[in-house]
Amino acid sequence: MATAYQNLSSYDPASVPDASEMKVGIVVSEWNSKITEALLKGAVDTLEKHGVKEENIVIGRVPGTFELTFGARQMAINKSLDAVITLGCVIRGDTPHFDYVCQGVTQGVTLLNTQFDIPFIFGVLTNDTMQQSIDRAGGVLGNKGDECAVTAIKMHFMRKKLIK
Repeated sequence: MATAYQNLSSYDPASVPDASEMKVGIVVSEWNSKITEALLKGAVDTLEKHGVKEENIVIGRVPGTFELTFGARQMAINKSLDAVITLGCVIRGDTPHFDYVCQGVTQGVTLLNTQFDIPFIFGVLTNDTMQQSIDRAGGVLGNKGDECAVTAIKMHFMRKKLIK
């Protein structure tokens, strides 16, 4: 669904389970850090709002969006996590680099979801302009980080329901 039709930060808080027992990893790209740090703040604030303790939020930084997949995999292997959120921002330029990075990280995060028994949440903005990214990182369209945190919690609890 197009973000223009739904604010990324709008959700029913009552629909989100208590996450006080969760441990969540967040891998964030340093590229376009003005955007990715805003996404990170949104994700952390929302996780904490729903009970995740500060010490149970593991943050790792990678140089660029393409490296999110490796960082997320390493977190899953080396930490005992209930979910991993990937946060990045790719803005279209004049070369096909945008397409390769977006395709690679999308496929990489999808693959991680099939290889591990925890959810990996795709929080990569893929926009045409910096303004579109600003609008989705705490601007007029909300914060994709908020949405990713809610998704991580809900996916963790969906998994827990299925393995009972």
